[in-house]
Amino acid sequence: MLKELFEKERTTLNNFFDHLDLKSSEQLFEMLKDCKGLMIITGVGKSGMVAEKIALTLTSTGSRAFFLSPANALHGDIGIVTKDDIFLMISKSGESDELLQLIPALRNKGVKLVAIVNNSKSRLAKACDFCVTLPLEKELCPFDMVPSTSSVIQMIFGDVMAIALMTHKNFSLMEYAMNHPSGKIGRSLTLRVKDLMLAGKDIPLCTPSDKLVDTLVELSNKKCGCVLIVDQEQTLLGIFTDGDLRRALQKHGPEALQATMGMLMSTSPRYILDEDLASKALNVMEEDQKRPITVLAVVDSNHKIAGLIKMHDILQSGL
Repeated sequence: MLKELFEKERTTLNNFFDHLDLKSSEQLFEMLKDCKGLMIITGVGKSGMVAEKIALTLTSTGSRAFFLSPANALHGDIGIVTKDDIFLMISKSGESDELLQLIPALRNKGVKLVAIVNNSKSRLAKACDFCVTLPLEKELCPFDMVPSTSSVIQMIFGDVMAIALMTHKNFSLMEYAMNHPSGKIGRSLTLRVKDLMLAGKDIPLCTPSDKLVDTLVELSNKKCGCVLIVDQEQTLLGIFTDGDLRRALQKHGPEALQATMGMLMSTSPRYILDEDLASKALNVMEEDQKRPITVLAVVDSNHKIAGLIKMHDILQSGL
């Protein structure tokens, strides 16, 4: 049964894409692109929920939009509407009384009225200044009653308009991040390596001339699983990890303790800039699946040591 329903939904969605009037869609895009006021979106029932989601998507991607319920509009909230706005009404049937009752009051405001409906001959389609008809073969519901495919089609249309406007505005990734300061989206786009890294006295450091026996205290006390080897100018030269310690002792025995860190260190450590996103640091740590690492050296733009970032701290941040 599920397979048949998925195939049926695929067929009805293909019908939508095959028969959508691109000309009227393009005309609506031009209207929205040139809108000097607000894009106000409304709907009733399931269409209202879709309208609210579309308004939120528009807002988060750089367009000035919001959802206004028909009931609230008729009880005072219509006061926010101006002649510079575009008022979009989403309805499957185009016969919702709540939306039709709004028309006279909106006409008095001089606002541009747009109907987004499945029925081009509906009263709402005829009452508005402009209409986009969304082709609907039938609902997924066996009685062709429950809003299912129609809601999906409305959502697709709204999302495409939002992304088209976003692209037209050259809306940047950082602007998107600024609109999402919380949650995983915001953290992944704003949290930088320098916000999570160990710095100053917390960085485990040694020089190439230091002996392993003298470095063990630094390796143990800083509890990072590694030490970074730097020269007098604090330039990163290499890294020595707990794994390197085991391998050195297995290979050289007690004599390894007298070897210098310059002899034992890995001379091509992976590193990242302090201004890079923390999400990038996580990708660098995991890019070599055969040799994943849990710590990463952090350098500044001059390749001087700035800190050390641990995978544990990145994951703890919620990325």
